[in-house]
Amino acid sequence: MRTVFRLLDRLPRRSGRPRSLAGQLFAMQVVLVGLVVAACAVFTYLSDRVQAEDDARHRASATASSVADSPSVLGAIGGSNPSAQLQPYAEQVRKDTGVTFVTIMDAEGVRWTHPDTAQIGKPFLGHTEKARGGRVFTEEYEGTLGPSVRAVAPIRADDGGAGTRVVGFVSAGITVDAISEELRRQLVVLLLFAAAALALGGVGTYLVNRRLRRHTRGMNAAELNRMHDYHEAALHAVREGLLMLDGTRRVALINDGARTLLGLRDVEVLGRGADQLGLPRRLAGALLSSEPRVDEVHLTADRVVVVNTSPVAGGERRGTVVTLRDHTEIQSLAGELDSARGLAEALRAQAHEAANRLHTVVSLVELGRTEEAVEFATEELELAQELTDQVVAAVSEPVLAALLLGKAAQANEHGVELVLTPDSGVHDGLLPDELPARDLVTVLGNLIDNAVEAAVGSGAARGDASPPRVTVTVRLSAAEPGGGPPEFLVRVHDTGPGLPVSGEAVFEHGWSTKTQGGRHGAGRGIGLALVRQAALRHGGSVAAAEGPGGGAEFTVRLPIRNAEVPA
Repeated sequence: MRTVFRLLDRLPRRSGRPRSLAGQLFAMQVVLVGLVVAACAVFTYLSDRVQAEDDARHRASATASSVADSPSVLGAIGGSNPSAQLQPYAEQVRKDTGVTFVTIMDAEGVRWTHPDTAQIGKPFLGHTEKARGGRVFTEEYEGTLGPSVRAVAPIRADDGGAGTRVVGFVSAGITVDAISEELRRQLVVLLLFAAAALALGGVGTYLVNRRLRRHTRGMNAAELNRMHDYHEAALHAVREGLLMLDGTRRVALINDGARTLLGLRDVEVLGRGADQLGLPRRLAGALLSSEPRVDEVHLTADRVVVVNTSPVAGGERRGTVVTLRDHTEIQSLAGELDSARGLAEALRAQAHEAANRLHTVVSLVELGRTEEAVEFATEELELAQELTDQVVAAVSEPVLAALLLGKAAQANEHGVELVLTPDSGVHDGLLPDELPARDLVTVLGNLIDNAVEAAVGSGAARGDASPPRVTVTVRLSAAEPGGGPPEFLVRVHDTGPGLPVSGEAVFEHGWSTKTQGGRHGAGRGIGLALVRQAALRHGGSVAAAEGPGGGAEFTVRLPIRNAEVPA
């Protein structure tokens, strides 16, 4: 079979291109259908021939036995002219039974009857030995009418109380020509049926292969194999994730990139539903949705991914193509960029304010008010230096110190006072390699941003003249009150209106106080979700509660392994 396919594949079409897979299958199926029909026809013909010969034997044997057992035949044998009575009877039996001849003869084999009256009185051509012993037998023999299948039966008569004796024979037979003629009639019918079966099989094969040609785009086996190789190579080569769901939202295809982005590297997912992959509820909902999704940001256990879905129309069932892009690094860099931008804006504002204050000092000096100029400059210097000294003294980790100074300047621009509690302290080199500063920037930066926005909104609503306060606590604890391992503790407290909900709901991706009902608008509701993701990724915890003096208080605890805790 494989050799046949290779030969068919090498047969060129008019364009010189190898035949398509559908064309090869069509040719192969036509050949197979023809062979099957021919084999069935030959088998049927041979079976009919054997059956016809067996039927001829049975019919000849039954006819001969019936004539031999007929009382009228036995009575005619005892008469003066047996042929006159037996010839009409034999011809009538021959016509009624459809045999070629019925020959009745005496015990010496001399004919009393024959279809050819000229043969009456002549010896029978054939064997009678077995019949002399009282048996009915059949044979093939060439007699006066040609080769025939015949049966010979003995005619028995009562032997005066001593039993029976054979007084004659009856031979009935059907010529081979008659059998062949009947087979020819059956063969014509058989050929008609075979032609109809071949035509029907050819039409069915053509329709099936026309459909196959549409699905294979007229490509041959080599092209399909090459396309499959390219397909597999492309799936494994691209870094972006590709996920294909069938009409029942089960995974039909997934590449290495998608397994990595979704955290399914060591999980068998093919054939499983999108809601059975252990993905976050919001991400699973996007995959199950029948509507297309464009550049939606979703969180997995340790990554931020951008999801695009596109329904596939056509075929018997609808499916969905899902593309995934890793947004984790970009999200982290965007947070750092926002912090840097805020610090730059704060520095720009401070430079503008410093210029104003410097002009004021110069003007006081020019007016001869030297003491007032020195006092004014000293007060401004002490206010500007107070928070810097406090941050630098408490937090010697450079990345966190820079973040706090930038956020303090940014908060000051919004009229919010950022306060670092006296018990805060993070010494340089404290953070191990498994707890990168970038994740701490994500945690602390998002919490401070939310706190500042809450404080600004609350102060504007109350019409406060004094700036709202945001309390930030950064403290390294050697052990919890009940005893425990070292941990990095971040606590942020604001003077805002507090949280409309409690528990894990505030950390759900999409939750935000900026829209009605605490649900997200475009681009909102990801900050607290990123905080929880970072905390859980490092085996920590995050909690939200009402602050001791009102407002909201967020607490993040991150375990520090192999840390040297200062006394």
